[in-house]
Amino acid sequence: MSIDLHIGDGHATVTINRPERMNALDEPTRLALAEAIRSAASEPEVGAIIITGAGRAFCAGQDLAAVHELDDAYDTVARTYNPIAEAIGSASVPVIAAVNGAAVGAGMGIALACDVVLMSERASLACVFGKVGLVPDTGTSWQLVRSVGYLRAFELATTGRRISADEALALGLAAEIVDPEALMTRAQELAGELASGPRLAQQLTKEVLRLAQIATPSETMEREAVSQGIAARDGAHLRMRSAFLAR
Repeated sequence: MSIDLHIGDGHATVTINRPERMNALDEPTRLALAEAIRSAASEPEVGAIIITGAGRAFCAGQDLAAVHELDDAYDTVARTYNPIAEAIGSASVPVIAAVNGAAVGAGMGIALACDVVLMSERASLACVFGKVGLVPDTGTSWQLVRSVGYLRAFELATTGRRISADEALALGLAAEIVDPEALMTRAQELAGELASGPRLAQQLTKEVLRLAQIATPSETMEREAVSQGIAARDGAHLRMRSAFLAR
């Protein structure tokens, strides 16, 4: 199987398992990855999802052995790449990228689509589309512009240069850098923390923050108010409020 899905301890781990191809994505792998994320998010016992890669890479992007898939690049991107980013964004639980090695092209887009990006000290990002005469896809352009601004995004997208873990952290493209041997332990620890938190509040927070990237301040504040009204009636908040008042 090119995609492994493991569920346990309140979270799911989705592993791109093509280490011999640097976890490059052919069509069956892309379709299976999107489906694994959707499937994991639909499980009631799953409170967080980790996405990682087997071996020494996170994901090398398009599998160039399947270059024929670019004969109709619109179909390939719209039907098989975009659903991966959409599955991550629409998941009702937090999604953590445990970037264990190179995240290249669409692999970078998948990582940046996640809610939290943890990077191994040996990991890197690269928006290599421009090096082969293509444009960013899998939501990479959307994520880059909102994370680093147009000027830096243009430079990264057109040069395709390697972004080290340290630079990714400085640019706001990663939340934390972890020792390579401790990456999955840290990802699982964080997944456990998130999974044990107030799930509805986390879901609403994810929705509001993602909306805030494209909405006006007024639209965002309206969504905040609506979401707060929902969260304030949730059992998790009522229990936490009671515990706070009892101190």
